[in-house]
Amino acid sequence: MALDLEEQEQLDEFKAWWKQNGTFVVAAVAVFVIGVSGWKGWQIWSAKQAGESMALFERAMQAAMANDTKAVKDVTGQIMEDYGRSGYAVPAAWLAGKVNFSAGDLKSAQAQYQYALDHAGDKGLQQLARLRLATVQLDQKDYEGALKTLAIEPDAAFAALFADRKGDILSLQGKAAEARAAYGLALEKLDAKSPMRAMVEAKLDGLGV
Repeated sequence: MALDLEEQEQLDEFKAWWKQNGTFVVAAVAVFVIGVSGWKGWQIWSAKQAGESMALFERAMQAAMANDTKAVKDVTGQIMEDYGRSGYAVPAAWLAGKVNFSAGDLKSAQAQYQYALDHAGDKGLQQLARLRLATVQLDQKDYEGALKTLAIEPDAAFAALFADRKGDILSLQGKAAEARAAYGLALEKLDAKSPMRAMVEAKLDGLGV
C-alpha cells in the first residue's frame, strides 16, 4: 500500500534526521549495551573475587591458629595483592600485622597496619589501626612518628586509649609533665568501672610528683 502524503513527509523527515544523527544514536546504543554487559560482568567478577578472597582468609585464620607464621604471611599477602578491592584485604592486613608483631617483625607489622589504616573504610577501624601502628612505632623507638600517628581528634570511644598511648610515648621521651597530663586525660575519659583505670593510675604513680 502506497504511503499517503503525511506518512511520506514523516518518512522524509526521519531520513533527514537519521542522516544527521544516526551515527550518534548507534554509538549511544552500543555504549548502553556494553555498559549493561560490563555491569553484569563486574557483578560476576565481584562475586568471584569475594568467594576466592573469603576462602583465602579462612586459610590464613587456620594458619594463625596453627601458629604457622609463614603461611599467614603468604596467604594474607596474596589477599592484599590480588584481592585488594575485596572486603577481606583490611582484615588480612590486620591479621598479618598481629602475627608479624608477635613474631618480632616490627617492620612488616608496621607496613600491614599502615595498609589497614590507608584502606579501612570505617572510621572506627581507622582509629584502631592508628593505635596499633603507634604501638609498633613505639616499640621501634620512633616516638615522634608514633605521636604523629596519634595526632588526630579521636572519637569519644577511643579518647582514653589515644591519651594512654600518648602518655606511654611521652614518658619514654622523658617528658614527665606531658605524660602526666596525657594519663590524667585518659583517666578523665575512662569509665569509673573500667579495668583499665588501675593500669593508667599505676603509670601515673610511676612518674612521681
